[in-house]
Amino acid sequence: MTAILSASELMAELAGPRPPVLLDIRWQLGGPHLRPEYEAGHLPGAVYVDLDRELAGPPGSGGRHPLPDAEEFGAVMRRAGVSADRPVVVYDGGQGWAAARAWWLLRWTGHGNVRVLDGGLVAWTSAGGGLTIEEPSQGEGDFKPSPGAVGLLDADAAASLARTGVLLDARAGERYRGEIEPIDRVGGHIPGALSAPTAENVRPDGRLLPAEELAARFAGLGASGEAPVGVYCGSGVSGAHQVLALEVAGIPAALYAGSWSEWSSDESRPVATGPEPQ
Repeated sequence: MTAILSASELMAELAGPRPPVLLDIRWQLGGPHLRPEYEAGHLPGAVYVDLDRELAGPPGSGGRHPLPDAEEFGAVMRRAGVSADRPVVVYDGGQGWAAARAWWLLRWTGHGNVRVLDGGLVAWTSAGGGLTIEEPSQGEGDFKPSPGAVGLLDADAAASLARTGVLLDARAGERYRGEIEPIDRVGGHIPGALSAPTAENVRPDGRLLPAEELAARFAGLGASGEAPVGVYCGSGVSGAHQVLALEVAGIPAALYAGSWSEWSSDESRPVATGPEPQ
């Protein structure tokens, strides 16, 4: 099983005897809230999940999007119809960041069959897929989260990995260098981290680059799978998309979920600025 599937593959699965649960994770950093877009048209059978309220805990010292309480997350997934033995497909408006956050959380809590619709809603409609305004009346699922199934870093582990392995910063290069910081307390990056904007993992239409191109890109950054790899971003959302791209490239990676919003909130932690050392 791969971490992504195409719109045509999803159409075939939805027409089959064991269709996946569909989760709509449309979201936009800083708003506005996108549930109205879901209500105006979504994939048939899809359930809306709110990233800020259901895929994250309350913002605070743990960052802007700390991990949700595992039991509360499990309850959200069960209400959405997620069961342990039924495949799940997540999608968003096309950027892939929000869908990847849901994908990562389900994998981290032990679901063994979850994929991202490559290219999201845009890919679906471009392939001729229809939308509906009807909200599904799915039954309760039985998914029970068991956290720890994939790699998770805290701040200390991320700092250590930057010295002993490969730590990738998924934010835009200007935020990594500290030239601008529109959201968090201070600009810059974790010392030793490498700039690897997740936006460079996708084609103009929002779909991920082919696996071999992703593998070549990450190999050029020193992330070939021979040394442990970790990823962070601003608050653990676009970083999940980088983990997804690494997965497609065949490279396992851990996520520092607190990311820069947690790191930079602690004035005792060091901050590096400028380009990577040559």
